[in-house]
Amino acid sequence: MKVIKKINNNVALCVDNNKKELIAFGKGIGFPDMPYEIKDLSAISMTFYRMDQSFYKLLEEIPEEIFEVSAIIVKKAQMTLDCSLNPNLLPGLADHIHFALKRIEKYKEMKMLFSYDIEQLYPAETSLARYAVELIESKLCVKLPDSEITNIAMHFVNAEEENMVETNGEFQTDQLIDEVTGMIEQTFETEIDREGFNYNRFVMHFRYFLKRIIEKKQFIDDNGALFGTLKGEKPEIYDCAVQISDRVVERLHAEITQDEILYLMIHINRIIKNNTIN
Repeated sequence: MKVIKKINNNVALCVDNNKKELIAFGKGIGFPDMPYEIKDLSAISMTFYRMDQSFYKLLEEIPEEIFEVSAIIVKKAQMTLDCSLNPNLLPGLADHIHFALKRIEKYKEMKMLFSYDIEQLYPAETSLARYAVELIESKLCVKLPDSEITNIAMHFVNAEEENMVETNGEFQTDQLIDEVTGMIEQTFETEIDREGFNYNRFVMHFRYFLKRIIEKKQFIDDNGALFGTLKGEKPEIYDCAVQISDRVVERLHAEITQDEILYLMIHINRIIKNNTIN
């Protein structure tokens, strides 16, 4: 196996003997000068194939300890769930955990409730998510709220259903995502890098948002104070989120809660802040 690019000290991009790219974990494999051959494959503890290349840069930006905990969780999911999982589950989950830890500090007052509906519908995924939250507390010394059990469980559910929202009558997910992206670009007079990891991250969260609406499992968590603060501080973000929610209402014929608009505001703000094309 050839190591071709360091991601962090213990993770690297590699090419196997069949010329297939993979992400490999192994103590110290990121230290030597690149490229080099790994002679003893016992040095490799975990491998992940078929990951979208747009997520490679994201992996470099996520703290090493968060990435490694996420990999342990994904390996547990691969061994536990009786199905194929989207290969992008690892970067998506690592990004979510990283963002969740930041959100605890920045939005301390934000409330999100544990969903007993999700637990009933997806008991295996919820059990895995409990394991994940306990592992994060053990490895990273951070206690996440119970709501993160629901959020992480849904990452597993979404990974089982790569095209989680295909059609609903005349509703087309990819078409709506393209429209929403255009609305953001028009509002902020910018061009979004649709090949970059920031856009892929936004799309992942937007699909999650649509799934909650279609399945009638929206956030209703009394975040009025935070909603009002963000609305006052970032009126353009608020206006854009309302326009997008109106478009979704038009397509899905479903009301959208204030907490879901807040969710949109946070992720619109994130993609605009991190966009690499102006």
